[in-house]
Amino acid sequence: MKTSRVDIGREPVADQIFDELAGLRQFAGPVAEFWRGFVGTLGRLVRAHRGALVRRDPEAPDTLRKLLDWSDGSSARISVAAFNQSLPGLAEKCLQENSVSQVIETNRLGGAQDVAVGVRLRFANDREQCAVVFLLAGVDEETVTETVTRLQLAADVPRSYQANQSQLHARQEVEKFVAVLDVLALVNAEAKFRGAALAFCNALATRFHCERVSLGWIDGGFVRLKTISRTERFDKRARAVRAIEIVMEEAVDQDDEIVWPAPSDCSSVVRDHEQFSREQDVAHLVSLPLRLDDRPVGAITCERQKSPFSELELNQLRLAADLVARRLSELRQWDRWFGARLAVATRERLGKWIGPEHTWAKLLVLTGVLAIVALLLPVYPYRVEGNFILRSEEVAHLTAPFDGYIKSVEVRPGDEVEAESVLMRLNTTDLELEEASAVADQTRYLREAEKARATGSLADMRIALALADQAKARLDLVRYRLQQSQTKAPFKGVVVEGDLRQRIGAPVKQGEALFRIARLEPMYVEAEINERDVRDIIDKSGGEIAFVARPKQKYKIRVVRVEPAAIAKEKQNVFLVRCVPEHQPERWWRPGMSGVCKIDVDRRTLLWILTHRTVDFLRMHLWW
Repeated sequence: MKTSRVDIGREPVADQIFDELAGLRQFAGPVAEFWRGFVGTLGRLVRAHRGALVRRDPEAPDTLRKLLDWSDGSSARISVAAFNQSLPGLAEKCLQENSVSQVIETNRLGGAQDVAVGVRLRFANDREQCAVVFLLAGVDEETVTETVTRLQLAADVPRSYQANQSQLHARQEVEKFVAVLDVLALVNAEAKFRGAALAFCNALATRFHCERVSLGWIDGGFVRLKTISRTERFDKRARAVRAIEIVMEEAVDQDDEIVWPAPSDCSSVVRDHEQFSREQDVAHLVSLPLRLDDRPVGAITCERQKSPFSELELNQLRLAADLVARRLSELRQWDRWFGARLAVATRERLGKWIGPEHTWAKLLVLTGVLAIVALLLPVYPYRVEGNFILRSEEVAHLTAPFDGYIKSVEVRPGDEVEAESVLMRLNTTDLELEEASAVADQTRYLREAEKARATGSLADMRIALALADQAKARLDLVRYRLQQSQTKAPFKGVVVEGDLRQRIGAPVKQGEALFRIARLEPMYVEAEINERDVRDIIDKSGGEIAFVARPKQKYKIRVVRVEPAAIAKEKQNVFLVRCVPEHQPERWWRPGMSGVCKIDVDRRTLLWILTHRTVDFLRMHLWW
């Protein structure tokens, strides 16, 4: 088998390969596309079968990362496994010695060998370390030397590509600044906010070939459309205007620019932009927030049909938005209504009294001093607050007098009743029959007793009289139950519990609770005071209550006593404080009503009132 030599200079493809290398030096495309073309061209230049691009990680100098694999696509028998295994060592040696050549396999006829060759690539930044390594099949030493030389001659192509990219970037930056400065000059020429905003929109529409450019400003927490390019007037209530405002709000809420159609790597929400594009038939759309001191104050929306916005155009729009935001904000400040201008005038007047510099800071300090004086010197009424329930002095529980069935119900909860008024009746049919039977038995036994007396049968007479007494006792019991079949109110009051209208005809057991009647007068207030405050109200007498039903009205109360034992309620201990109103109860007062109770304690400083709970908390948790 004959050895092969890389003598590309005499082949027809030589000119094509050299043209490709020259084109790569002036290449202006993406980095990934450049590296694929560069490694592939070098591989064809040296007639390699395999190749790899290796880079040293700047953040981890001991780590080599393979960025790219290349293959000529042939099925020749070569030592690919050995090449891949030796690749880290080859790349390390290449980066240290600028080039490398190493035999991978020697078991070929005629002295031919599989050899790995590589060179270190040259960059504008010497700290960038990158090497390209190729696998040559069946070559001799002369070919290896020539191959290394050819690779070294092409090793500076990445540096040329970087230089070309830098020049292109610089040219784009110049173009970007020139375009933005032209726009800024037009804005600065205006003295009113509306004129400046319209000039800004018109300049952007002309410069970027947009069908429409809109500018919105945050007003009251919402974006309001202010100007539209090439439009003097527009209906603020129009549907299209509201649609533009929604699009701007989507960008302002996320504080990020939104491009539609959205790029593949976009993480922003673009639902409103998508809907606007579909409804308004806009092919390309971009919205950018206007920021002032790192917070959005407005937004611009650009619409275009022909082509999407390039990265250069987006950069120009970002720069224009950042530079024009402060100018527009200042113009809007001076165009604002009287109240805003009054604030500025107030600041100027205060400056004459406390100095023209740092006026608001000095005013803040003066306000702080006055606040401290107000906190420490004057005393204010201090009250202890708690919930209360209105209760009746007397409550009656009415129960079923005997087993029976409900016949009728005359009242329901909330009804006022008079003393001895009927509340409910039980069915007395069985009792009436039993009464008639008892009367008949009593009459029969009395007649039998008379008959026995007439015949002189003393024993039979006594038996008949005993049975008559027994029948009379049963009759008295039945008549007593007939009297108790009507449940009556024991006193004048209000029905608190007992809605039996849905139970007519239902059975009741003797002793079953039926009604709860509360006397309307007198009534008292049962306040619940937290244990941390109860010490302050002992021996105190004044206070006020406000009902949930009528919070505007306040009623005076007087403390009667504090219950000696606390009760647990809602994960805290409270004391029940009994109070009485200092005037007659209102007609609408009902037992069980609740509200807020405030009991007068003493006069304390405002600082103590505001901080005593915090101080007590710290004392409980920080003491030792």
